[in-house]
Amino acid sequence: MALMRWMILLYVIAAAILTAQSSVLAQPADGDPAAGRQLATTLCSSCHRVLPMTLSDKADPPSFQSIADLPSTTGTSLYVFLHSNHRNMPNFIISSARSNDLIAYILSLKQK
Repeated sequence: MALMRWMILLYVIAAAILTAQSSVLAQPADGDPAAGRQLATTLCSSCHRVLPMTLSDKADPPSFQSIADLPSTTGTSLYVFLHSNHRNMPNFIISSARSNDLIAYILSLKQK
C-alpha cells in the first residue's frame, strides 16, 4: 500500500514537471519570420499557400494559415514535423536555423 502511494506521488510529480515544461515547449522558436516567409515562398509555395490569409482554408495541401490556426500547432510540433519524413511532400533537409525561421513565420500567422 505504501509503495502504491509513493508510485502515485511520483507520477503526479512527473506530470506536474511535464506540464510546466510543455508551456515552455509551446513558445515560438527563435527565428526570423521575414526570413521564414522568404524561405516558405521559395520552397513551399509551389504546393502550399504561404502568404497570410483572412480565413483559414480547407485545401489539400493546407495553407500555412490553416496550419498556423490549428490548436495543436506549436513551435515544437512544427519542428518535429519539419524534421520528419513525409509521404506526400518532398523531404527538404534544412538547418535548424532555417527551420526556426520557417516556424517563426508560421506561428506569426496564427489568428488570435
